[in-house]
Amino acid sequence: MKQNIFISLGLATMLAFTSCGESFLYKAPQGSISEDALLNQTGVDLLVTSSYGTLTENGWGATPFNWVFGSVIGGDANKGSDAGDQSVVNEIESYTPLTTNDYVLQKWKWVYKGVQRANMALKVLGKTDGLSDSFANARKGELFFLRSMFYFEGIKLMGPKSLAWVSWDNEDNDPMVYNGTDIYPNVLEEIDLAISLLPETQPEVGRANVWAAKALKAKILMQKGDMSTAKPILADLLANGKTTNGLTYGLEDDMNANFCALTDNGKESIFAAQHSLDANNNGLPGFSLNYPHNVGTDAPGGCCGFYQPSFDLVNAYQTQNGLPYLDNSYRTKKSISSFADYSNDFSIAVDPRLDFAVGRQGVPYKDWGICFNDGYGIRDKGNGGIFLPKKHVWTKAEEDAGLASRNMYDGWAPAVALNLQYLSVRDMILLYAECLANDGELSAAMEQVNKIRRRAALPVNQPAWPAGIEAQTYAISEYPASHAAYSDKNTCITAVRFERRLELAMEGQRWYDWARWSLTDPSLMQRETSAYVTYEKQYINKFSSAATSFDKTYFFVPDDQIKTKGEDADGKPYLVQNDLW
Repeated sequence: MKQNIFISLGLATMLAFTSCGESFLYKAPQGSISEDALLNQTGVDLLVTSSYGTLTENGWGATPFNWVFGSVIGGDANKGSDAGDQSVVNEIESYTPLTTNDYVLQKWKWVYKGVQRANMALKVLGKTDGLSDSFANARKGELFFLRSMFYFEGIKLMGPKSLAWVSWDNEDNDPMVYNGTDIYPNVLEEIDLAISLLPETQPEVGRANVWAAKALKAKILMQKGDMSTAKPILADLLANGKTTNGLTYGLEDDMNANFCALTDNGKESIFAAQHSLDANNNGLPGFSLNYPHNVGTDAPGGCCGFYQPSFDLVNAYQTQNGLPYLDNSYRTKKSISSFADYSNDFSIAVDPRLDFAVGRQGVPYKDWGICFNDGYGIRDKGNGGIFLPKKHVWTKAEEDAGLASRNMYDGWAPAVALNLQYLSVRDMILLYAECLANDGELSAAMEQVNKIRRRAALPVNQPAWPAGIEAQTYAISEYPASHAAYSDKNTCITAVRFERRLELAMEGQRWYDWARWSLTDPSLMQRETSAYVTYEKQYINKFSSAATSFDKTYFFVPDDQIKTKGEDADGKPYLVQNDLW
C-alpha cells in the first residue's frame, strides 16, 4: 500500500480587516483561507504538506531529479525527441547555454516557491498554541530539511553566491534581498537545525526523518568539497541509519525494487518524493516527456521520446574480465549497438546494469518482454539516438495495478505513481567510498565499491531472456585485492568515480559529480565534456556543432530575475551575475 502525504494544495493567507459599514469589502474570496483558520494542528499539517507538495509540482527544468542538468549535460543522455521540441534544451546539451535559458529560470522559480511555502508554514507554526513538543519539533525539522533541500538544488545548479538568502522569518511578500554572498553556511546551519529536531521514525513514510537530514547534510558537504566533515556522517549513516518507517538501511537485492511503485519506500530509500496517480498531476510531472514515443498497449510509453541514453553511457558498460575500462578505452572499441540498424552485438561482454538503466531494441524491457524492435518507441534517431530510458518507466505489473497511465498527466502525457529517490543508500555508499579513497584507505574504499558490484551481479538483476534466442553476454566481477585500485590512490579514486556512473546512470547525478570533482581538478569539466562530445558525434551528428571547451561548474543567475528584481534606492542591484558568467 503506497502512503503519500503530498497533495496539490494552494493556500492563500489573508488579513481579516473590519470597519463599520465596510466589512463586506474584506471578506475572504472563495478558494482562500485565513491565517486564523490555520492556527491549529490540522492547519499546520496542511501547510507542511503543501511544502512537501513542491516536490511534485515542477516543470521539466525544475524537477529535483535533474534529467537535463544532471544527466543530459552530464553525458548520460541526449535530449531526445526531435530538434524542434523543447528546443531550449538544445543549447544545454550542446554546452552553449544562454543566460535567458528558460529551464534555468524554471529551477530558480521552483527553489523560491518551495522556500516561500516552507516559510509560511514555519511562521504559522510559531504562532500556533497548544501543539505538543513532539509534533511541533518534527514539523519544524521537516520544514528546515525542505528549505535546505530547495536551496541546495539552487546551489548545485547556479552556485553558492547566485541565490539570495531569504530567512524563514522574513515577513515581506517580496523580500528585497541581495545575492553575491556564499549561502552554504546558511544552508548548513538550517540542516543542523533539522537534525536537532527530527525524530528517527515518522507516522507517514514520506516524511523526512533525522537520518534523511544527515544524508542531505552529507550531500551538501560533498558538493561543497568538505569531504572530511562528510565522512563521519556517512559512516554513521551506513552503520546505524533507518528509514522513516524503521527499516535498517541496506541495498535491495533486486535493483528494480527501487524503481517500482509496487515496492518503493524500501530499505534503500533514504528520502523520496511521493508521487501518486490522481487528478492533481502528481504522477512524476518533471518526467512527463520522458517515455518511449507513440507506442501501443504492447509497450510502456506514449509521449514524448525525450531523455534517450547516450552511446557514451551505453558503451561505458563494456567489461573485460568482468571489470570496466577505467582508462575509458571503451571509446576505442566496437559499439555494443549499431546506430544504422539498431542491432546489438550480444557477444560483447557487458555489465548487466546496462540493461537495467537503458532500453535497447531487441532486449527484454522490464516485465514487458522484448517489446521494442527496429526503432519502435523512438521519435527521431538522428536527433536522439537509438536507446530508450528505463529506470523510471513503468512495468506491466504497475499498469495492471492501476499505478501508471498513458495520458493522465495534464490529460496528454504518461503519469506514474513512482516514488523517486532523492537520497539513496547506493549513493551514500559511493560517496563514503570517495571519502575513504581520498584519505588513502584504499581497501576500505574498494570494499564499498564491491558491495555495489556484488548486488549488481545477483541473477535477479539480469533481464529474463526468452528461451531459444541469443542473449546478451553479461560479465561483472568484484575488484580483486590484486587490482591496482587497492594499492594506487589515483586508480582507486578512478574506480570509485566510474562506479558512480554505472550505478547512478540516468539518475540526474553525473554533471553535478563533475562539478564537485572540479573543485580539486579545475580542468576536469572541460576534459570530460570535450571527450563526451568527441565520442558522441561519431553517432549523432548534431554534436559536431557542440562546444568542446565548456568548463563551467555551475550555471548563471537568470537574466529575467536580475531585471525583475532591479536596484535599490542607491542604484545597487539586488541580484548580480555570478563570476563564471
